[in-house]
Amino acid sequence: MPSAAVPVRAERLPSPALRRFSWGVLAYFIAVILWGTVTRATGAGNGCGDHWPLCNGTVIQHSPSVDAIIEFTHRVTSGISFFAVVGLAIWTFAATLRGHLARSFVTAAIFFTLVEAAIGALLVKLGLTAESHSPLRPPYLALHFTNTLLLVAALTLTAHMLGRRNGYTRGSVRWVKPIGAFACLLVVLMVGVTGSLAALGDTLFPAQSLSSAMAQDFSSKSAWLIRWRWTHPTIAVLASVFFLWLVARALQRGTHWNNRGLGVLLLALLAVQYTLGVVNILLLAPVWLQVTHLLGADLLWVVLIVLSARLTLQPKEHQQPS
Repeated sequence: MPSAAVPVRAERLPSPALRRFSWGVLAYFIAVILWGTVTRATGAGNGCGDHWPLCNGTVIQHSPSVDAIIEFTHRVTSGISFFAVVGLAIWTFAATLRGHLARSFVTAAIFFTLVEAAIGALLVKLGLTAESHSPLRPPYLALHFTNTLLLVAALTLTAHMLGRRNGYTRGSVRWVKPIGAFACLLVVLMVGVTGSLAALGDTLFPAQSLSSAMAQDFSSKSAWLIRWRWTHPTIAVLASVFFLWLVARALQRGTHWNNRGLGVLLLALLAVQYTLGVVNILLLAPVWLQVTHLLGADLLWVVLIVLSARLTLQPKEHQQPS
């Protein structure tokens, strides 16, 4: 007699609605980040004074200034983002099995969201906004931007894991060349942090022309934020080595997924970022271009995180050919 078919365990997979919602939360967070850049670049960071979470001591603003509108909008949208990630966490835990990696990443996203709020509150309470030249502002800003990138990474990995059909639980994945991938992500973090400090320097010490900006870079009388502005493009160029290594891996066969499309997209976004960076320098960093440059950086970071996860966290059942 033929042997009875072995039943396959039906696993509960996330619904398309949850997957769309996870990507939607990520898109909303990126929009909040971009509005934060508008707040910083326009000098509207002190529009609500040193009050937090209230704006100028009240909830409802009567005849608010433009700066108050910009800053209060950023606070409101940031507050909504917390409830969005909590809702994503509740839905994720309800719709996935125990051990699903999306649960771990969405928990990390809640943690980074709380840290984000705490750093934002400290920036306001310590007066490290608008035209503040306090020596505490650059390190706080660097910490703030680092946490922001980690938050975006956690949300990206949550959405990515919710979309997987295999290799999404702790016991079903294997690590493949993780050191190089982590080195790449670390270098990109450094590019982002130095970029945020360069943008702060452009805000606090605006130049009237390209020649005066170049003179500021090499003047011993300039603030260190200006004299260290060269670190951002330098590290960005060095990071291209890691990008090319990662893309070379993506173009290889023998991985569980076909990553060639993501690799090409990563190279395209990298080229766009370099172009925007050059134009940003030539045009003396106008606000709209700073926002566009940051949007490109966020998109590049998201694609990099997904590609790194696909190359590094592969399903155990897949073995590369010898």
